[in-house]
Amino acid sequence: MRGTHGEKIVATLNGDKTPELDKPRLQAAIRRYDQWIISLNEAHGDGLEDIVKKLVDLLNEYKNYIDLDLIFDSPEDFLYRQKGQLKLDNTVIEEFLPIFVKKCIDNVFGTCNFEISSQTATFSSVYFASSLSNPTIGGGISIKTKDQDFSMSRKLFLKSSYEPNFSPDKTVTLETHLGYILAELKTNLDKTMFQEASATAHDVKLAVTGAKYYLLCDYLDMTPISTATTDIDEILIMRKAKRISSNIRKSFNTYSGRQALREWYANYLTAHPYDWKMFKRFIEHIISQMRNEDLVEESVLEVGYF
Repeated sequence: MRGTHGEKIVATLNGDKTPELDKPRLQAAIRRYDQWIISLNEAHGDGLEDIVKKLVDLLNEYKNYIDLDLIFDSPEDFLYRQKGQLKLDNTVIEEFLPIFVKKCIDNVFGTCNFEISSQTATFSSVYFASSLSNPTIGGGISIKTKDQDFSMSRKLFLKSSYEPNFSPDKTVTLETHLGYILAELKTNLDKTMFQEASATAHDVKLAVTGAKYYLLCDYLDMTPISTATTDIDEILIMRKAKRISSNIRKSFNTYSGRQALREWYANYLTAHPYDWKMFKRFIEHIISQMRNEDLVEESVLEVGYF
């Protein structure tokens, strides 16, 4: 079964509006995608840094193929102009990140007992749709969830009943996921996205007080703002670069414009690859949370702080 990004390629191939000239290229992209997933799953490394570098190298190679060879080089303008709707490019990192995190955790701990995925509906809040005149079974308990671009979660089961013995016919049982590590993924981070992520991070931590929330973007499209006053734990700029200026981007809307600037764009991608150090920083945040041990009085007195 193909993941989020693979499904987008297939959907674009089968789309009614997709130009005929692009279909053989999309078929080739599906084959390239399948091989990429195999390579990611087979990758192994000698220690954390080594596996991070190998996985990020595979990401850069494949992402450049999607951005440059598939979308940018298309003789039609459909794939480039409809990038926002087709999501061929921005779902690459969405599918990569869960594989990356699981491989790294397995490398460090040997196993992982979390559910790691993209677009998982994680717990947001609980409410009771009942009243004095209409008590409803289990108090009318309902759960609100929110899809997250990336999540490390645990499955949780809840029971609600007015009776202490939870008799089956008078009990409601619900299933949800508690998100502990959550990340929003953006291609270009602007101020509006930053504000929306700040609000989401606040809601996340109201629902699960021990949750950590990160914002990962490819390119920065705003003046940096401190996260100190927000509930975002950290913003990571994965390519360490600013977004291409609008006066250059407007030339990309036509095939002739793209071809005229192809060498420039190829050099830009090469100069600003996904930085393996940013991915290592992200996974180290996760590992530090997994190693978070209970405070012991003796050890606290020994170091002098906690």
